[in-house]
Amino acid sequence: MEPITECEVDLFGGRLPSIDEIKELSIFVHCSEANKMAFAEQVEENSARGGAKAALTAGIGLFILGRDGEAVQKLEKAKDCKEKFVYLGFALRRLRRFDEATENLQKSLDYEADPLFVTLEEAATYRCASDFEAAARELKGCANFKGVSGEYHYQLGRLDEARGFYEQAMDNYKAALELSPNHQNALFHLAYRCDLSGDDEAAIDYYKQIALNSPVYVSALLNLAVLYEDRGRYERATRCVEKVLKFHPNHQRAILFKKDIDSSKTMFYDEEKEKRRGRRIQILETPLSDFELSVRSRNCLRKMKLETIGDLLNITEPELLSYKNFGETSLHEIRLILSSKGLRLGMALEEKQAAAEEGLEASATAEEESLLNKSVDELQLSVRARKCLQKLSIRTLGDVTQKTEAELLGVKNFGVTSLNEIKKAINNLGLSLRKLD
Repeated sequence: MEPITECEVDLFGGRLPSIDEIKELSIFVHCSEANKMAFAEQVEENSARGGAKAALTAGIGLFILGRDGEAVQKLEKAKDCKEKFVYLGFALRRLRRFDEATENLQKSLDYEADPLFVTLEEAATYRCASDFEAAARELKGCANFKGVSGEYHYQLGRLDEARGFYEQAMDNYKAALELSPNHQNALFHLAYRCDLSGDDEAAIDYYKQIALNSPVYVSALLNLAVLYEDRGRYERATRCVEKVLKFHPNHQRAILFKKDIDSSKTMFYDEEKEKRRGRRIQILETPLSDFELSVRSRNCLRKMKLETIGDLLNITEPELLSYKNFGETSLHEIRLILSSKGLRLGMALEEKQAAAEEGLEASATAEEESLLNKSVDELQLSVRARKCLQKLSIRTLGDVTQKTEAELLGVKNFGVTSLNEIKKAINNLGLSLRKLD
């Protein structure tokens, strides 16, 4: 496997690259396993040399490779300069030593580091530490860069997202892209938020932009492959995964996903029930670590040994809320994840109970199932109502009946008029929206 391109940035040459150039080098290194292996050899060779300069470049190289503990040890031996303190801050942040990280970022100012850059990285550090008030204070201090700096809007969007202000986050990601059209991180987070909210068309468009303008952005390609597979566009899904495997042949998630897609391609198109079953299994096995969650939510879920989407279907809302430190904010995050997939907390328990009571599998009769599988297009709804259903990834009448009035009214631009229109249309077919006990 060959490297994707030649990188012109030489970390170990005569001149120390700028921070922007080092970021470019990092992207190149992680483009492929071949690039990463070749760079690791360079780092090892340079680490064996003595002197403060060798310690600095080796420390930066180790940080790029994700070997943060070793990076800190090397960087501490380097001569004081802005690069030393910036990358010490970055490595310490990834090691979750947040106080030390901000201290080192502050020290970089004594060596002419850019004040805006340092402030934004300090805000990012506070956000990673879940100190959202401190992060907001840092960002407020550079509010004069609103409408000027793409990175400012990106960091503001990340903070909004961490606090659960998803619409504001998306607005800031869009503002970042207007100012910095090549800001790949802003583009990815915008795509990911559209993905989670069920706006598949927008998510696909944004992921495609990333794939076209980035060498190999693994997360974007795999997320795009999932969306393509959802729509039965297996060849496109395969191409996305194969691009990942071309440059990362040992990527385990891509290898497993490739097998899933190959299996889906061999299915007959009239076997709708089996297709839905296979897709549901894939969704239920999705790790919760794949989703953007607050630190508190992640910690609580880990302590409760809830690791996949399927685990959430076997626990109820009251059970979650009874756990220490698990509040309404965390519950709202979980609801959003599940509703984007047409699922809800306790769903598996309800199905098991129904099956036990009736001595049947939890499924409708053939006639009922046929009705629930019909497209929502048959309801002949207004344009606004149809678009709102699309945002929730509602494609069938069965999908509609799994939503509550509150879930529908929670969609932007979805009002009481649209709600009454939908209720009337499905009531005429003998169906109704889900009601909470």
